[in-house]
Amino acid sequence: MSQRETALAPPDAISFSRAFGRLAELEDSLGQAIRGKPEVLRLSLVSLIAKGHLLIEDVPGVGKTTLAHALARSVHSSFQRLQFTSDMLPSDVLGVTIYNAHTGEFEFKPGPVFTNFLLADEINRATPKTQSALLEAMNERQITIDGRSHTLSEPFMVIATQNPAEHHGTYPLPESQLDRFLMRLRMGYPDSASEREILRDMARPAAEIRALLTGDEVVQLQNLAPRVRIDDSLVDYMLAIVNKSREHESLALGVSPRGAQALFRATQALAMIEGRDFAIPDDVKRLVGPVFAHRVMVNNRVAPSQRSSELADRILQEILTFVEVPL
Repeated sequence: MSQRETALAPPDAISFSRAFGRLAELEDSLGQAIRGKPEVLRLSLVSLIAKGHLLIEDVPGVGKTTLAHALARSVHSSFQRLQFTSDMLPSDVLGVTIYNAHTGEFEFKPGPVFTNFLLADEINRATPKTQSALLEAMNERQITIDGRSHTLSEPFMVIATQNPAEHHGTYPLPESQLDRFLMRLRMGYPDSASEREILRDMARPAAEIRALLTGDEVVQLQNLAPRVRIDDSLVDYMLAIVNKSREHESLALGVSPRGAQALFRATQALAMIEGRDFAIPDDVKRLVGPVFAHRVMVNNRVAPSQRSSELADRILQEILTFVEVPL
């Protein structure tokens, strides 16, 4: 019996080990489409298993959309892609109620948000009004049109890409929108060896990614993740980091309670993906940057007239050095 199987307590060991084997295969498959980014791929899967939404931010051409396509196509479920533009309306995302002359009644025509995976490409090119159309869907898994609520299917995940805010024609996402994303990841440039493979067409196109999990299997994994044990001392460790972010002189906005919940869920998902039914401090350290950096705001006197995500990440890493790690 493998170490991953023995780490999990019954009665979930058998179901998890079978699903985990396919999840590990899925991660290997994604690695054929995205070369040289194992940590980005692992954290993308953490977002999926933790029932979170993923924001991928970086300069154009480094594989943001390719990663989103590959992750969505790896699950046998519905997928919609929206190219966000400045003239897009909320109804283009959510749907619209129209009058049917034949029946004499108003009918709701669902928009692209009624899917399992929604790729919101270049989300910060849409106006704030259109961006905010996704708030209810991302937080409550439903939308409300003309006073009627419509439940979204499970699993439901928004994978959004955005170019850095300093690029022309972008509308920075407000704090309330950013807070709905479990993680923000940066792709970064590939290393020389990986880029050589890309240039020689060795990387596997996202369109060729095989669906290795069904939507029901993803939901089962998502339901298993909350059973990962997190010791009280580790919860205190998380809260200490959160409180330090609220007190740090370089941060004008600290981590919200929703952010603390996001770290808790992500920690459980990461532990499970790595074959453990318990979390460890290193899981928390590894996730603080991706989960918290987009939720805090750097003080204007530290970074005038800009929201510096890289600086926020450095401040969070500094905070980690101040907080005592539980034994």
